[in-house]
Amino acid sequence: MGASIADAEIDNEFEEAHDINVTPFIDIMLVLLIIFMVAAPLSTVDLPVNLPTSTAVPQKKPDKPTYVTIKADLAVAIGETPVKRVELVRTLDGSAETDKERRIFLRADRTVPYGELMDVLEILRAGGYKIALVALEGVPQPAPAPGNPMP
Repeated sequence: MGASIADAEIDNEFEEAHDINVTPFIDIMLVLLIIFMVAAPLSTVDLPVNLPTSTAVPQKKPDKPTYVTIKADLAVAIGETPVKRVELVRTLDGSAETDKERRIFLRADRTVPYGELMDVLEILRAGGYKIALVALEGVPQPAPAPGNPMP
């Protein structure tokens, strides 16, 4: 009888466990969540531009908008990539994400002279692109009374 008790104890040691340990899966999911939370803000256009404000009603943006930016030093960029003005349309044409029917969102620093903004607008228009101007949302200002100049 002593031998059969020892055999029974050995059989109990090697029984199959039918439980799934989900702790490693939860750890992996939390690490992936943190990675995506950190990476998501880095995927947006982040050129520092001091935009003017506008009281116009904001329009719905597409999922992946194409931004052309004129910085304060008059440098032009597509997204975050600097481009020469003469190569602006050629670079947009070569981009797989851009077609002539999609709007190009033009951002310009508030210190950019009007003539420089119009030059870039003319280059994009001559290239056949539709253009939307980007501004910060502002609060509507009351209209000045007749005869009173604006401050």
